[in-house]
Amino acid sequence: MKKISIEWLVLAAVCLVFSASTVYAGGAVVITEPSTGSTVSSPVKVCMAVHGVAVEPAKKGINPGKGHHHLLIDVNLPSDLSKGIGKDGNHVHMGDGSTCKELKLDSGKHVIRTLFANGGHVPYNPAITSTVIVTVK
Repeated sequence: MKKISIEWLVLAAVCLVFSASTVYAGGAVVITEPSTGSTVSSPVKVCMAVHGVAVEPAKKGINPGKGHHHLLIDVNLPSDLSKGIGKDGNHVHMGDGSTCKELKLDSGKHVIRTLFANGGHVPYNPAITSTVIVTVK
């Protein structure tokens, strides 16, 4: 009888771990504005929508399947997704839980990436991200 109970406990634990990890694997973010290839004026309004995760302010802490946006301007995604995202002119935090941000960008071509992260500013792994390329006139 004890063997069956342990087997059920192990099965339940495996199911719990699997269900928790798939919550984020299905997470997606889409940049809804501007569209890739568009020519825009500065300031550029950038808006995002999410699927499979929920947006909340960073001050609410680290909660499974929840977080906030970061905009990465003209830089690649971090190579180490286990570390917090820096904050500078190329890394814009949206820790207030907003889904749109106006960016002052110089004239020329720009790569804008969004990277969804938890309340500690640590990205999900695999990365929940989207990219657009725009030209600022």
